[in-house]
Amino acid sequence: MPNTVGRVAGKVAFITGAARGQGREHAIRLAEEGADIIAVDVCGEIDGVPYPGATEADLDETAALVEKLDRRIVTAKADVRDVEELGKALQQGIDELGRPDIVVANAGISGSPAPAAMIEEAAWRTMLDINITGVWHTVKVAVPHMSDGRGGSIILVSSMLGLRGGGYMAHYASAKHAVVGLMNSLANELAPQWIRVNSIHPGNILTPMIDNDQFRHTLRPDLPEPTMADAGEIIGHFHLLPVPYFEARAVSNAVLFLASDEAKYITGAALPIDAGATAKF
Repeated sequence: MPNTVGRVAGKVAFITGAARGQGREHAIRLAEEGADIIAVDVCGEIDGVPYPGATEADLDETAALVEKLDRRIVTAKADVRDVEELGKALQQGIDELGRPDIVVANAGISGSPAPAAMIEEAAWRTMLDINITGVWHTVKVAVPHMSDGRGGSIILVSSMLGLRGGGYMAHYASAKHAVVGLMNSLANELAPQWIRVNSIHPGNILTPMIDNDQFRHTLRPDLPEPTMADAGEIIGHFHLLPVPYFEARAVSNAVLFLASDEAKYITGAALPIDAGATAKF
């Protein structure tokens, strides 16, 4: 029998963008503490995104890592922009594992920096379609399965740029700010059903979203082949704590806390995990 000792023992977590990066780490961390996982990812390239997309092999690796922890996992390829496809993926997981107790709306993209007036129409639409409409779709398909009196925890992944502006990233910051408005609205709507809704706001996390050629060259155009250490000399100035970037596990620990009964009375909160970036003057 699977091990059921842990802070989210016996619960089912529905995670989008789970093939790699933060989504994979959320799946692993929750599985370590007893949850079974419904893991969804688009597993493909997205037009206008300046770094490679996740693959089906990445999602398979997430599944293997969860199974090594003696937990069950159901994976599906789905695009959060397609609410019907996403709903079918969730139903596939529910049929095998049961209704979701935890929802982590993690799927998101970054984009190429540009002045707000120069952002292409297609880039703007894609950013909002994934980073806010996709979050709404995730909640939209999950909440009907959670409205049975047993409650649950919904965690919306925003960004430190969801709490402060970001020059040359207006499309990204706008979408991530919108996540906070959605979170506050949902927290008010769903509280009578004991469904808690919070948002998290990661800083510079070392995942493919920032660890890619385009990002490194944007920050260090003075170098022919910049490394993440080179890029860190720039992005480290955003933080209060003396660290340029940090690991996804730091964010997953916050996800675990908000998903667990330790956060039983926390809803409507926007939690930064950003080394002090949003507090910096």
